Amino acid sequence: MTTATPLYTGRTGEVSAIRRPSSMPPGYITAAGTQGHFLASPDAPSPRFSLYRWDMSATSGGPGPHFHRTYDETFIVISGVVRLYDGSQWFDAPAGDMLHVPAGGIHGFTNASGAPTSMLILLTPGADRAAYFAELARIAQEGRELTDGEWDELMARHDNMMLGDPS
Repeated sequence: MTTATPLYTGRTGEVSAIRRPSSMPPGYITAAGTQGHFLASPDAPSPRFSLYRWDMSATSGGPGPHFHRTYDETFIVISGVVRLYDGSQWFDAPAGDMLHVPAGGIHGFTNASGAPTSMLILLTPGADRAAYFAELARIAQEGRELTDGEWDELMARHDNMMLGDPS
C-alpha cells in the first residue's frame, strides 16, 4: 500500500469542514446570464484546490482555445450538454462527462446546445478566478472597450494564455 505524506499530523482530528448552502447567490453573472458559483476558493483552509459551479444560460458563450501555466483544470458536466475543446477537437459532452486538462493543456468550452447547462470546474492547485471574473464584470459594467494590448495584459495577469481559433 502506498502512503502519501500526511497533510494533518494531529491525533484527534478537528472541526474544519466548510459548508456552502445551495441557496447562496452566485459570485459572478455574465451579461448572457451565466452564473459562476465559487464553491471553494484558494483562500479557504485548504488552498490545494478551487471549485466552481458554472451554470450556463442557453445563450452563453465561453472561452476559445487557451491554456494555463499554474494549474490543472477539470470539467465535469452535471446537466445539459457542454461543448468542450480538448486541444485537438471540439465535442459535445453530456451530463456525466469529464475532461481533465493538465497545466499547459489547450482547452476551451462553450454552450452551443441552445439550452441551459451546468458543470463543475476544479482547479488544482487552487487559483483565485473570482478576481478575474470580478475584473471582467467591472469592464462590462463600465462599458469599457479594451485594446488588444490591454486584453493581452489582463489575460496574462490572470494566467489565461489565449490562442487563435482552431477551425
